[in-house]
Amino acid sequence: MGLELYLDLLSQPCRAVYIFAKKNGIPFELRPVELLKGQHHSEAFAQVNPLKKVPALKDGDFTLAESVAILLYLSRKYEVPDHWYPQDLQARARVDEYLAWQHTTLRSSCTRAMWQKMMSPVFLGEQVPAETLVSTLAELDRCLQLLEDKFLKDQDFLAGPHISVADLVAITELMHPVSAGCQIFKSRPKLAAWRQRVEAEVGKDLFQEAHAVVLQAKDLPPADTSIKEKLKPSVQVLLR
Repeated sequence: MGLELYLDLLSQPCRAVYIFAKKNGIPFELRPVELLKGQHHSEAFAQVNPLKKVPALKDGDFTLAESVAILLYLSRKYEVPDHWYPQDLQARARVDEYLAWQHTTLRSSCTRAMWQKMMSPVFLGEQVPAETLVSTLAELDRCLQLLEDKFLKDQDFLAGPHISVADLVAITELMHPVSAGCQIFKSRPKLAAWRQRVEAEVGKDLFQEAHAVVLQAKDLPPADTSIKEKLKPSVQVLLR
C-alpha cells in the first residue's frame, strides 16, 4: 500500500497537507475522516492515530500524526522544491519559527472565531455569549497584527521572497474565520496582497478545491442530538 492521508478538509491543517501534496504531485490515497460525524473517535481510526486527530499519514507500516510533522516528512521524502522548506540554515529557521508560534496563537484564535461565530449557532444550535465572541475576535485581531509585524513585514511571503510551508499553514488557518464571515483582509491591505500571492502560487483551482468544504459550512444542516453529544467534549473548549 502506498501513501495514505487521513483528512477532513473542514480542518485547516488537513487543508495545508492536502494542498502541499497536490501542488507537489505527491501520489496519495485520500482516506476521508468526517470530524462532524465523530469518525476520528472510531476504533478503526485510532489504529492509525491513537491521538484521534486529523491529519494522519500512513506510509506502508509507518504512521505519523501532527500536521507539521507530516508536512516536513513529505517535503523530505519526495524532495520537493527547496523553497517549501529551505536547506539554508537561517531561511529554514524562519519557517520553523512561524510553525512553532502559530499553534497556540493564530490557530487557536481562528478556530475559536469560526466555532463561536458560525459553527456553534448554525450547526449546534447554541448561541455564544456576545462578550465571549468579542473577546475572541479581539484576540484574533491581535494575532493578525503579529502575523503582519513579526512575520510578513515587507516581504512577499512569511519566511522570505518565496512561498514555504509556513504560508500554507497560515492561509489555511485564516480561511476559518473567513468562512464565518469575518472580514479579516478588508482593513489589512498588506495581508490581502499576501493572500493573493499565496493563492497565485498554489493555483486558484487547487485553492478553491481545498477550501470548498469550509466555505460551505455555513449551509450545514443542524446536528442531531447524538452528534452533539459525541462532539461536546472537544467543542466546549472552543466556545469559551
